[in-house]
Amino acid sequence: MLALPLAALAVLILVRRRHEWRTPLAEVGMIYGTVPWVWMTLLPGSRPGVAPARVSLVPLRDLLTMPTGQIVGNLLVFAALGFLAPLRFAVLASVPRVLALAAGCSILIETAQYVFRLDRVSSVDDVLLNTAGAGLAALASRRWWLIRGLLAGARSVRC
Repeated sequence: MLALPLAALAVLILVRRRHEWRTPLAEVGMIYGTVPWVWMTLLPGSRPGVAPARVSLVPLRDLLTMPTGQIVGNLLVFAALGFLAPLRFAVLASVPRVLALAAGCSILIETAQYVFRLDRVSSVDDVLLNTAGAGLAALASRRWWLIRGLLAGARSVRC
């Protein structure tokens, strides 16, 4: 919350430079809404470097024992990215592409947790939840990126 004024200032500076507000808002929103969650997932546990790296590759096994807060947190990790990336990057204006991006990013996080031995479990369920959160967020913003695509297509036809 302390960085919110800085995020707002960054948006204002970018708006003044570009004379357009949607792109800077999407860029800052993706960073501000994703980086803190990724940072939290990469924080070490109680015995980093000492505890053996753990991997869980059986889908839905960990999900049954996860606390509700962890499930919600995993859904939120890439929600801002899923919501705003299609608005910022036209190439990502499809749910399957957002899902692929989120899955790839989530796999990178889980791999980093394993490689750096952060005393965390690298779980396929985390990847599934992170990806699902981005997909649900993309669906929530779908109306806006479809409208933006239609408007861009209409502008190119007029030219």
